[in-house]
Parts: sequence; C-alpha cells; structure tokens
Amino acid sequence: MKQHLLFLLFLLCSFLSQSQITGKVTDTENLPLQNVNVYVEGTFNGTTTNANGEFKIIIDTSKEQILVFKFLGFETEKKTAGLDKSYLEVQLTEKVTSLDDVVISNNEDPAYTIIKNAIAQRKLNLAKIKEFKAKFYSKGIWEIQNAPEKILGQEVGDLGGGLDSTRSGVVYLSETVSQIAYKAPNLFKERIIASKVSGNDRGFSFNSAEDFNFSIYENTIDLGNNLVSPIANFAMNYYDYELVGTFYDQDRFLVNKIKVIPKRPNDAVFSGFIYIIEDTWEVFGVELKTTGKSLQIEVVKEINLNQTFSYSEENEFWVLISQDISFSWGIFGISGGGDFVASYKNYDFNSELSKKDFSNAVIVFDQQANTKDSLFWENNRPVPLTSMELEDYTFKDSIQILKNSKPYKDSVDTARNKFSLTDPIFGYSWQNSTTNQVAGFTGLTDVNYNTVQGFNIKSDVYFTQKDTTGTYRNYWELRSYLDYGFSEEKLRVYGSFVKKFNNFSKPFLSFSGGAKLEEVNSTNPINERLSSITSIFFERNYLKLYEKIFGKATYSQEIFNGFRMSATLEFERRRALTNSTNSPLISNKNGGFTSNNPLAPEAFGSLLFPSHNIGRATIGGRINFDQDYVLTPNGKYDTYSDRFPVLSFSYEKGFASDISDFNYDLIKARLTQTKTISRFGELGYSLNGGLFFNAENISFLDFKHFNGNQTRVGTSSDYLNQFNLLPYYELSTNSDYADVHLEHNFKGYLLNKVPLLNQLNFNMVIGAKSLFTDSNKPYSEFSVGLDNIGFGQFRFFRIDYVKPYQDGWQNGAIIFGIKLLDQF
Repeated sequence: MKQHLLFLLFLLCSFLSQSQITGKVTDTENLPLQNVNVYVEGTFNGTTTNANGEFKIIIDTSKEQILVFKFLGFETEKKTAGLDKSYLEVQLTEKVTSLDDVVISNNEDPAYTIIKNAIAQRKLNLAKIKEFKAKFYSKGIWEIQNAPEKILGQEVGDLGGGLDSTRSGVVYLSETVSQIAYKAPNLFKERIIASKVSGNDRGFSFNSAEDFNFSIYENTIDLGNNLVSPIANFAMNYYDYELVGTFYDQDRFLVNKIKVIPKRPNDAVFSGFIYIIEDTWEVFGVELKTTGKSLQIEVVKEINLNQTFSYSEENEFWVLISQDISFSWGIFGISGGGDFVASYKNYDFNSELSKKDFSNAVIVFDQQANTKDSLFWENNRPVPLTSMELEDYTFKDSIQILKNSKPYKDSVDTARNKFSLTDPIFGYSWQNSTTNQVAGFTGLTDVNYNTVQGFNIKSDVYFTQKDTTGTYRNYWELRSYLDYGFSEEKLRVYGSFVKKFNNFSKPFLSFSGGAKLEEVNSTNPINERLSSITSIFFERNYLKLYEKIFGKATYSQEIFNGFRMSATLEFERRRALTNSTNSPLISNKNGGFTSNNPLAPEAFGSLLFPSHNIGRATIGGRINFDQDYVLTPNGKYDTYSDRFPVLSFSYEKGFASDISDFNYDLIKARLTQTKTISRFGELGYSLNGGLFFNAENISFLDFKHFNGNQTRVGTSSDYLNQFNLLPYYELSTNSDYADVHLEHNFKGYLLNKVPLLNQLNFNMVIGAKSLFTDSNKPYSEFSVGLDNIGFGQFRFFRIDYVKPYQDGWQNGAIIFGIKLLDQF
C-alpha cells in the first residue's frame, strides 16, 4: 500500500510540474506569423504557430525553460518560460542578411560553390540519420470557393455542411497524432494513435506522416511528379543559383540563403530558397514552390513546401522538426486551396530498430483512434486551432448529430426520391438512409449501333444493401441487365448477384446468368462507342458478336497480403450470329459492311462456329510483390508501389462440350510494371505468355485473341496491353504464344529542353511491341509519340506514329489517342 501511495504521489508531482505555455508570435508590424517553430532549447519538444500566430506547448515548469522561436527569414528569438511565465508575446524581426564578407571570383556567383559542396555531401548528410522514433502531429485543411450546385447533373450538396451561402467554405479538416519509426534506407512505419475528421466521428484522416516522408537530400521528391531537388546530383542541369545573403544562427552556424531559379520553368522543378549551413553543407531550411505545369497536373496552380530543421547537440546533425505543404487549385471557375502542417517531436535516434520492427503495414490505425475525446486533443494538439477551425469542428459535429437522426434522413430521402418526368430517360435512383438501401435503374441513354442488332439500347435495374455505416465495406447487390436490338427485334436479359463479405481480405462471391451478347475477343478491345461511330459514319463494323446463354459463379479473396486468388465456374450455350442489317446508314466509298464472321468477312450468311455447349473452369491469381497497405479498424487499403512488378496467372479448362474437340486446357501468365526512373520519366512493360493443351480443333471463341486496333484511335490511357495497328483477329492462335510491350514516357525530360516546344508541356513517348506465335512470323511495332496534349487543364490527347514489322516493314500510321474513351 505504501508503495502505491508513493507512486501516486510521484505521478501527482509530475503532473503538477507540467504546465501549458501559450502565446502569440508576430512580426514588427504586429501581423501574426504562421508556422513559426517553438521548442524547448536543446530538445525536440516543440510546436508551431497557427494561422493567427498562436502557439501552445507543454513544458516542465518546475524550473525555468528557454523557448526558441525559429522562422525562416526572421531572427531566431529565445524567451524564458516557466514558473510565473505562462503566456508569452514574441515579436520576430526580419533577418538582415549580409554579403559584405563574400568574395566573388571568376564572375561566378558564390552560390554555385555552396551548392556544389552541398551536392558533394548530399549522400553523407542523408546517411547521418540511420534510424529514429518520433511523435508526429499533422493537420490538414481544404477550402473551396464557388462550388457549383451540380456537376454533370449530380447534386453536389453542401459537402458535409462546409459550404456557406456563397458556396464557399471548409470541406475537409482533419488531425492525426501518431508514433513513427524509420530505418535507413527506406523502412518506415506509422501507428496512428488518434484521428479526427470534422463532421465525421467514424472517419479516418488521410493526412499522415507517410505522406510527408520525403527528403530534400534525395535526388527527386515525389509530389505527384518526381521533382528535382535543388541539391540533386544533376541539379546544375535544372537550376541557376544566386546567393541572397548570409547570417548566423545561434551565433555559431553560418547559414547561406540561396535563391533557386529554374532554367526552364516547365521542368519538374522548384523555385524559391534553400538555406545551407557552411562547412557541413547541411540543409537549414527550405522555402520552395512548384506549379501545376511542373507537376503536369494543371488543375493545381501552385504547391509550396516549407521545411525547418533544428540542430541536435548530442548527435551533431540537423533534424527536420516541422513541415508545411500548402496548395491552390482552380477549374471551371471553381477554386480552392489547402494546407497540411506537420510537427515532429520527441526524437529517439538510438532506438535499436531492426527489420523485424517493420512490415508492409506502413500505416496502422489504433482500434480506438477515431474515438479520442476533446481532453485528449487539448493535451496532444501542438498547434492551436484557429477560430475558423474551432467553428468548423463545432458546427459540423452538431449537424452530424442532426444528420444521423431518423427524421432528418427521412426528410432527405423524401426530397431525393421524388420522381420526375425525365427520370425514365435519364435514370432514377431511390435510397433509404436508415436501412442503407439503394435501388434504381440507369435510364435509356445507353444507345449504340452494331450490324448484329442495328441500333440497340441497354439499361439495368439494381438493388443494393450497404453495411450499417452506409458504405461498401461489405454489401450485397442484385442487378438485372436488359439489351434490346431494334433491327434484330430481340430482347436479351441476364442478372447478377454480388456479395462482399468484409473489407480486409475482401472476399467476393458472385452469381450471374441469362442471355447476353459477347464480343468474340473476350477482353473487349473494341470500345463500343467508337465502334458505333466507325459503323455509322465509315462502314467499318469491327465489333463481332455472338450470343451465349449462361450460368456463372465466381469467388475471389486475398489469401495473404499481396496474393489474391479467384475461381470461376461457367456453363454456356453458344450461338453464332449474322448481321441483321447490311445496309450502311451513311454510304461512302469504304466498301460497305463486312459479315459478323471475322474469318470470312465477305460471306454474309456464314457462321463463325457451330452452336455448342461448353463448361469452363478457371483458377487464377495475382501477386503484388512486397505490397504495402494501410490498416484501419474499417479495412485494409492497398497502396500502389512501383518497386516490383505484378504477376497474374491462371489455368483455364474447357470441358463437357457436346463437341468433344472443343474441350481444351490453357495456362497463361502476365508480368507488368510501370516504374519511375528518377528524372527520366516512367518505364512500363508487360510480358505475356500462354500454353495451350489439347486445343488443335477448339472453337475460334476460345483462341487467344490479341488486343489489336483498326480504328486508328487509341482508347486507353496507356498502350501496354494492346497493339496499335494489328487487325483484331489476324494473328489469333490456339497454340503457344508470347507478347512483349515496352513503353517509356519521358515526362518532359526531353522536350522541356527544346526552346518553344518546352512551352507546350508535351511528353515524348517511345514504344516497342512484339508478338510471337507458332503459326506466324513475329509481328512487331515501333512507335514514337507525344502525350499530355491539350491546352490548359484539359490534356486528354496523345498522338503516336506507329511502324509495324513482320517479315519486312509495313505501312505506318498515326494513332490519335483519346484517354477519356476508356471511361465510357
């Protein structure tokens, strides 16, 4: 008992000796300074000021403490706190830099010598921090101005209560508190202790330490595009430099303030200032910015990156203590911006971490991370909230209670579920927000044309039961599809049932069956919209269809991280079809339509195959090597990594056919990867191969058909699994095959160096493809093209010149790519 009392007394004394120091930091004109670093001298216990210049820090008040106030461009101040000093008002003076002692020789700015030294020491300075643990805090806020009431006919709403009467306001406000760990060169993990999202007490914030985990010492920094660091090995090819001035920090460190000037503004570069310590050539801080053109994300106007470092006396190196990323954007008259502030404290550089301390779960949320109360946040939030942020939390938390009430949900559903006269044409949806049910039909706007059906119209009816949170973490859905051909005068109907069981291993079970039309090539390389245009206007009916009456069951699940398996069993009754119309709608000199039999284009009554039954069983898998993921109490979310390729494989068996020769076995695999190659752009490749067994006389439907293109229009965002000029069924095979696709997008690396062309912000793309089959000579294509074509924020186009080779060079052609077509 005595020991327990002593322990409680110790805790009480410790608590009483800890006190909160608050205050405000301004400049000499009494304007608040945001993101000023405030920390206890000689420690990594610190915070930063908010937009109002306010700060809050918990220190040991049993003795006087020295607080350091550090802000790039201003003189560092030190103030005594503790005992009777619990509120401080601090005024920072702009730093006066000097060039008096700088000697300029050979007409070269001294900045170049400093940068060369920083580049020479880059790897050494990067390697100084071998490992650490730290406490991390981040706050993210997004604002929007002039939000529309509708986008593409869909109601935008008030975005969770964030918009005022001018359709402007805060649409996202979130905070996280986490423990992070790092081990060189690239091991990182984050355990998020607390997560708070304004207006969503079940939400998990997406701002995390992992998003801020990049270093100015790396050659490139990924902010959506790989931007060249001002001290990269090759930085001299991208930047000019100017020494603005020098000053002393803490009366002992000489700091060089260097202006970073892009040689070519549209390169993947920064502009702004970098501060370099004399002699050690470490980074003291950065004030950099980049543009949407440099990122090739032109909806973004500007991104600002500020980093501040502090010196560790014990370890004798400079450590990142705060980071701020702000941005602005605009499109269609809508604009907005945001700010993500990060604070690092309680560094431990002797944490004795091993590889066993890390896993592919780079971010893990505690089970109760989103349930922390206001007292927790008051004690653990290092950056005080502004009045606007406080109001946003208070207002959205209050309306969340209202929006979760049944009367409110019923009123919203009543208004939303009203039926209008145009709904039969454009579709209708119904919802019950209390039971989390959704139902509706998609309307009658999906109209296309092909020579089998003539004009045809598709629609579907659906019912979905979502989970108790109203999301799709687990759900089930019934859907019925209708397809009517006017010239054929036939309606086909099939249905499906899909069930998702959880949001961790993501098991899916689906059943489907009925009558439907299928493309002869089951990978559907021919865009239906584009095929309608070529058929109507150019007499080019490339789409070849057949009918199947089928029943199908599929189950898929992630077995372990990065390894997903699936199994499918299907029984089909297949029937070949002929054209129901052979008369072009718009006559021209292109020779008219061809038959629906790709092997006999002029034999209009011929059938591609005899009607038959067949069963098909498929077992497949996909391996995402070394896949990282985020783990929350709500589910597992995989993150993209280009470190390793993705391997897909399957075994397919055709069996029980009433034509015994149609039974077959097929093993196939695909290896694909798109990898960023530093500043040189992205290299993508795809390797495919397959082995047929017992397939000498199988149906043409079960041949391996390659994704060709005869339209001269590209419909995909990349061409890694298709040939640009290969006729759709010319090299189809029922024997062993392999194909290789390579493509490199220079992402501005080449063209940004060419005067005038660099103003266009286009990307050069080169590619090579080859196809190998037993019964044909190898077929290859070589291409050179331009990507990111368009104007301003609208860059949806690509142009390639393609030259085929098969036993000699063949005629080349231009492919005009429209990236949006693969969305329709």
